[in-house]
Amino acid sequence: MHVLLTPFRLTYRVIVWLANSPRKLILAYALMIVICGLLYHYFEDTGSIGDALWWAIVTASTVGYGDISPESWQARILAGLLISVMVLLVIPLITAHFASKLIVDTDAFRHEEQEELKRNLRRVRALLEAIAERDGVTLPDSADPPAAPGDR
Repeated sequence: MHVLLTPFRLTYRVIVWLANSPRKLILAYALMIVICGLLYHYFEDTGSIGDALWWAIVTASTVGYGDISPESWQARILAGLLISVMVLLVIPLITAHFASKLIVDTDAFRHEEQEELKRNLRRVRALLEAIAERDGVTLPDSADPPAAPGDR
């Protein structure tokens, strides 16, 4: 049975998909600038596409020079959406991506180190079993939790 995604879940999945790839995020940003520039050109009937793209870049960057500003209600809504998407989604996604690359757990074991630790623990276990056998002591099963101090 195929379950349809709600608009919220679909939006969330798209955001996660974009956030996991800087290339996709930059492509989505560029596409958003072009689409908003074209819509602005359509709504405001600007003289050139270049001016409309300039407006989209300045608005998306939240610089807002004021040399080009929307007059129609459609273009004002477009500007509000563009600014909101940039401030609430795109900039945080870019920041989070770079921050996650900067935060590296230097104490984390690599796979090879984990395997070496396992081999060493097996050797220690074998030595303990040999000593216990020699001294007539029974070791707990390796899957058992260690005994409490008063249980000996």
